[in-house]
Amino acid sequence: MPQTPQKSFFTLSFIPLLLVYTLIHFDSSLYPQVESEPFISSSPNDWQHHQKQLSDSRNYIVRFYHYRDADNHWSYLQDNLKFKGWHWIERKNAAARFPTDFGLVAINESVKEILLEKFIELNLVKDVSLDLSYQRKVLEEKSDKIGAFANGKKRPGKIFTAMSFSEGQNYAVANTSKLKIGWNRHLLMQKSQVTSLFVAHALWSKGITGAKVKMAIFDTGIRAGHLHFRNIKERTNWTNEDTLNDNVGHGTFVAGVIAGQDEECLGFAPDTEIYAFRVFTDAQVSYTSWFLDAFNYAIATNMDVLNLSIGGPDYLDLPFVEKVWELTANNIIMVSAVGNDGPLHGTLNNPADQSDVIGVGAIDYSDHMASFSSRGMSTWEIPHGYGRVKPDLVAYGREIMGSKTSTGCKRLSGTSVASPVVAGIVCLLVSIVTENKRQNILNPASVKQALVEGATKLSGPNLYEQGAGRVNLLESYEILKSYKPRASIFPGVLDYTDCPYSWPFCRQPLYAGAMPVIFNATILNGMGVIGYVENPPTWHPSNDEGNLLSIRFTYSDVIWPWSGYLALHMQIKEEGAQFSGEIEGNITVKIYSPPAVGEKSQRSSTCVLHLKLQVIPTPPRSVRILWDQFHSIKYPPGYIPIDSFDVRNDILDWHGDHLHTNFHLLFDMLRDAGYYIETLGSPLTCFDANQYGTLLLVDLEDEYFPEEIKKLRDDVINSGLGLAVFADWYNVDAMVKMRLFDGNTHSWWTPVTGGANVPALNDLLATFGIAFGDKILNGDFVLSSKQNRYASGTDILKFPRGGYLHSFPFLDRSESTATQNVIFPGTTKIDSPILGLVEVGGGRVAVYGDSNCVDSSHMVTDCYWLLKKILDFTSTNKKDPVLFSDSVRQNTPLYVDDKKLPSRRTDVNFSMYSSVVGKELICGRDSRFEVWGTKGYNLPARVKNRRLPAYPFDDLDRGLNSTVGTPVWLISDSAQKNGDSLENKYWSSFYKDDIDMPLLAASHWFVPAIVAIIGLMLLFWRMQKRGRRRRRSSTGRFTNL
Repeated sequence: MPQTPQKSFFTLSFIPLLLVYTLIHFDSSLYPQVESEPFISSSPNDWQHHQKQLSDSRNYIVRFYHYRDADNHWSYLQDNLKFKGWHWIERKNAAARFPTDFGLVAINESVKEILLEKFIELNLVKDVSLDLSYQRKVLEEKSDKIGAFANGKKRPGKIFTAMSFSEGQNYAVANTSKLKIGWNRHLLMQKSQVTSLFVAHALWSKGITGAKVKMAIFDTGIRAGHLHFRNIKERTNWTNEDTLNDNVGHGTFVAGVIAGQDEECLGFAPDTEIYAFRVFTDAQVSYTSWFLDAFNYAIATNMDVLNLSIGGPDYLDLPFVEKVWELTANNIIMVSAVGNDGPLHGTLNNPADQSDVIGVGAIDYSDHMASFSSRGMSTWEIPHGYGRVKPDLVAYGREIMGSKTSTGCKRLSGTSVASPVVAGIVCLLVSIVTENKRQNILNPASVKQALVEGATKLSGPNLYEQGAGRVNLLESYEILKSYKPRASIFPGVLDYTDCPYSWPFCRQPLYAGAMPVIFNATILNGMGVIGYVENPPTWHPSNDEGNLLSIRFTYSDVIWPWSGYLALHMQIKEEGAQFSGEIEGNITVKIYSPPAVGEKSQRSSTCVLHLKLQVIPTPPRSVRILWDQFHSIKYPPGYIPIDSFDVRNDILDWHGDHLHTNFHLLFDMLRDAGYYIETLGSPLTCFDANQYGTLLLVDLEDEYFPEEIKKLRDDVINSGLGLAVFADWYNVDAMVKMRLFDGNTHSWWTPVTGGANVPALNDLLATFGIAFGDKILNGDFVLSSKQNRYASGTDILKFPRGGYLHSFPFLDRSESTATQNVIFPGTTKIDSPILGLVEVGGGRVAVYGDSNCVDSSHMVTDCYWLLKKILDFTSTNKKDPVLFSDSVRQNTPLYVDDKKLPSRRTDVNFSMYSSVVGKELICGRDSRFEVWGTKGYNLPARVKNRRLPAYPFDDLDRGLNSTVGTPVWLISDSAQKNGDSLENKYWSSFYKDDIDMPLLAASHWFVPAIVAIIGLMLLFWRMQKRGRRRRRSSTGRFTNL
């Protein structure tokens, strides 16, 4: 009898092990494909369409580490991937006879998850990504359908911005001004020959006409035998349409600007060899795979120059971006339009924003910036750094004459008109070097050096608008004629006394105690495709005062292809707190490259960056403002929605939310008002509150470390810091209604957060008794005799007694329904509190529920007057009689239960986009030097952040927050190996995150492992118990003896 339970127990102990075996070997493809978020439809037809979309197959790009014949790649996949549900797509185009580094496969949606996992496990596979499509639209006069979104709906294809050309449009209106600028067509007739403005005939007379230069034009094609061209060498079609002709007219126009010979619309280089790559259909649609094949063909056929007139904000489209790098690394000079999204700063398009590409902006015939031309800085580096100078230069881009599809000429405007102007000039410059010497002298870096060093600086625009200035053909010709391979820095000078060109630096002098000022320059290496920094950069002051400047440097470890970055982090030492004057000197850095063919020793060159800085005594605390950049999140990679529902054609927040991008007018206003404003790109623990009058939080989307919340409370109450918060809408129901199903990626696009992250702000403000709500309020109101617009702002739900709270009647969109993903307002106005001001301990707090009135992106009316009065209060306790009227004083606290406050979404993997969730609290290189690499002031060593209860943790750097089983924009082998920890997989499964549902087979290890461990523990416990019984039995026997 005693043995029976023993045997039964051991049998049960092995059951978990059997269960483990069953779970591990269970085919994950048998799991039902269930979405982690329910489909929301307004009709049965929507549901049927949705089901059909899920059942379709999608095309994926499989990138390999090596170039092979397509058949070899196909055979490799067939031999190593023993799964059904996919098939190879043969690409019949001109590149088929050359080796390739990618394949195109169709994968059935029902088995997508397991197949993608198996693809990236293969040793020769680099990554897998969707074959994204591009769509370009001609801008017609008064057309409001611009970019990837129209009427609140996403158009098919990859996200693109306003198209870079327009026809018949003879005016432009800046969205930050009521000024309309007009041009007279009749007066421009005399200036229509753009070639004469650059004195191209001076080179033609020398026999320099672009001969033997291979010019690749990636566009809509060109007709055979077009009379405007004497040297059409080849036409290739990369689309799914059976034609080589241009039925749109844009490709022909671009070719005409570059190489046309008609007297009415002359091109720059009439003898240039034209290679027309038709990469767009008649509907102006293209796919990434078409571009990759065409790029590979351009490399294989040794193109010299390439013009590309498409672009968008997604600089994280890695297959495209990396292929551009490869293209330029193969010595092809790429010229690209920066985009038509001006006049805002931070609106550069990719690939023109890449350092290895010549990015071109547009000016009019009066040397004024074209209002449509996109502006810099680049936004890759934000929020934890500072952008690079772009565009590289500008050219005429308004009312330019070019060739029509068959005969005659026409006018077009846009940055893609300015781009072929520069491309034509490049063809002329290339042709001045004999063919046998081109390989040693001409490359993307040397040509860019000749262009930017020879450019004419314009008097009005700043360096992030015009770059080096207007292209100057003759000056660049002289530079290139005697060019010797070297490295250089662009821009070569940072002069605080040169305003407005050196904006924003010239607008605010340096002073001791400030956050580091970062200037991000570009290293151009004409010596070779790869280069290195030989020794750390060195600061050489011109006089003793220069020793008051402390500089630290960050720079590219490897300069490739042809370019890198050099970032200056500048502080004035404490002993310069009373210094007033100029500091001047040079920064030098030595670059070297491997020897060229036939050379024995490496090439080296010393680059020089000249600095001329203005320094003032440290301003008083009351006029110093600190701007929080660290907690800002933008697109890409996350779907960060726009802050105003009034905007229906641009639903993404992609301008950087930086003081020098879409808040540049705010920056200028604050400087004009006498304030000094600094930027914090690190957590709130990384600044000394005693140095600042006000911390300014505007339109922030990220979470907060617990240490930040605790420190801010102490800063306000005990250190007297002022706090000003401008929030935005946040409503989970509205976010769900804003979900977009993208037929191109077969995935749901879900907003990561609202206009602002209200739950996070409420955590930050809870210690002050303040909380925002989830209403979406719209309307006009009058305050202090001024008309104001409240555009999709939120309300205040909690506010302490003794504060001042202003309420106004508004329409509430949060109670409305969605039609075609557009949130319409209700019809009843309700009084809602939106502005609150209160004294807290030694500090002061002001909160306002809308940031659109200080954001230049889609501003209707500004509220700068209100911000100034808020800063008067938070920085100096100066109280405006209207804002602090007794009629709005709170004699009782405004209060709601915390359960009624807005809650976080649990269905979005926020850690993928956050700098806080699942990350380590650390002060970065944009904080004061003394706290670099620490947790901040008066805090211990680094520790990891807690995981928010509502957020799963995932540290992958992946793409758009598509609510699908696997990230569809890029499934990278390296990303899986480096970032996707086992812990992350488990927590994503536990919280049923959209990104990680349905569960992948590879992520099912955790539950079986737990079961196995429990089984082994039970077995071990039982064995120990038997051992104790034996010892007790043995002891009893000895006692009896």
